Amino acid sequence: MNDAPATRFPSLGRPSLPDLAAVRRLLRTPSLARSVVILLAGALSLLLLANFSTFVLIQRTAEINAQVDATWQVRRAARSVLLNVEEAETAQRGYLLTAQPGFLAAYENARAVNEPLFEDLERTTEASHESRASADELRRLTDAKFQEMSRTLGFARQGRIGEAVSIVRAGRGQEIMAQLRAELGRIDRLQGEAVEAEAAQSRLSAVVTITVNFVAGVLILILGAIIVVLVRRYLAEINDARATVARINAGLEDTVRSRTAALTRANEEVQRFAYIVSHDLRSPLVNVMGYTSELEQAGKTLDLQMTKVEAGAPDLIDGDAVLAVREDIPEAVGFIRASTEKMDRLINAILKLSREGRRNLTPEALDMTAMVQRIADSMHHQVTDVGAEIVVEPMAGMENDRLSIEQIMGNLIDNAVKYLDPTRPGRIVVTGTERAGGWVEYAVQDNGRGIAARDHERVFELFRRAGRQDTKGEGLGLAFVRNSVRRLGGEITVDSELGKGSTFRLKFPKRLVLDEAGDTL
Repeated sequence: MNDAPATRFPSLGRPSLPDLAAVRRLLRTPSLARSVVILLAGALSLLLLANFSTFVLIQRTAEINAQVDATWQVRRAARSVLLNVEEAETAQRGYLLTAQPGFLAAYENARAVNEPLFEDLERTTEASHESRASADELRRLTDAKFQEMSRTLGFARQGRIGEAVSIVRAGRGQEIMAQLRAELGRIDRLQGEAVEAEAAQSRLSAVVTITVNFVAGVLILILGAIIVVLVRRYLAEINDARATVARINAGLEDTVRSRTAALTRANEEVQRFAYIVSHDLRSPLVNVMGYTSELEQAGKTLDLQMTKVEAGAPDLIDGDAVLAVREDIPEAVGFIRASTEKMDRLINAILKLSREGRRNLTPEALDMTAMVQRIADSMHHQVTDVGAEIVVEPMAGMENDRLSIEQIMGNLIDNAVKYLDPTRPGRIVVTGTERAGGWVEYAVQDNGRGIAARDHERVFELFRRAGRQDTKGEGLGLAFVRNSVRRLGGEITVDSELGKGSTFRLKFPKRLVLDEAGDTL
């Protein structure tokens, strides 16, 4: 996953500047993708709005429930205070009527419980100022009631029952109880009003939430329908485009096939032309070479006769004739012979290239190490004579045409031996390794004369040579090698420096694949 597409989902982390630029370009460019993104963003926003309103309603409901619970706690605490006062009043009257100690104990118990009950009430009314004021009023009235009851019970314990009863008959205690009940009712009313207000707000929030959810749901459905329509339209356009591309591809395939056939025919014509031209050139060349031989033989015959004549009558032979027969004619014949021999070698090379281009390739599994070692062994005497060595390292194999590869490697190794530097021991190293992507690379490295940088491409041209011309050759070997390498779907390059040596690198597909016509794919 590298390299990059124009649209992508950002990885975890902070978005990079190229990602933000791509998003801006997407939003500025009218397209189906932009429309879908905007609609999806709108639907997501509506969904988030609905979820937010639902969350607010849930929070509001939780607050109301907490308020209701607090209200019931206030009511319970207030009623507990009132009940405790009533129990104390009942125990007071029972003691006044019967003087039984049990009633007095019940009264003392109620009085002891009174303070904890008020602490509970004050804790539950901390959040409301009005409720706290009512709680303070309840405490004041309760304290007054307990003072009235304690006074009567004090008279009763002293045996002054008449005075205690007269206090009760005065009605002060009854008045205090009425005030207590009224204050309790006020507390209930305040708490009820608070609950009702919270309930009203809750109902309003529920209505708003339901409305928002309904509207959001309707809009999401509408947006979803629009997205479905856009996507279906886009898919239809894609199908139409695919059909169009298929038709174009079919036409292109026909065009490629026809052009390939035309190129194949043209190549065959060129090869036939090269063969015919080479063959037709050789016919008069053979005649020239034949007559050159006869002319040379005639010159020898004349020279012999002139020698005999010179021996008997030297004055009968002109000196220019002797010079022409013995020097000019042999020199001219020598030039003609050298030129015709060179022309014959060139024609043979052209024929070789033509035949190689017309030869059918046959892929097979090749043990490159063994093949190159055999080539090196076949050149053992030649290499030994110049004091050199050929090192063949373990090489990666491949599937290719055996004859072509043998010719390629043989030419490169022969060139390496031919152009070694006589001033130092020659060393030629052949290696081969696999490369990524289904390729293999071979290298023929030597420590010979080397090639100037300006001649790196020149050496692969037909009939062109570089450096000192002190070895036999017509400049055909490397041209033949490059032609063969390209026909096998590979490439050849050279790294070289004068005085340091050369390295020829060959790159081939690991497996040679041919089309129906037998050419490399």
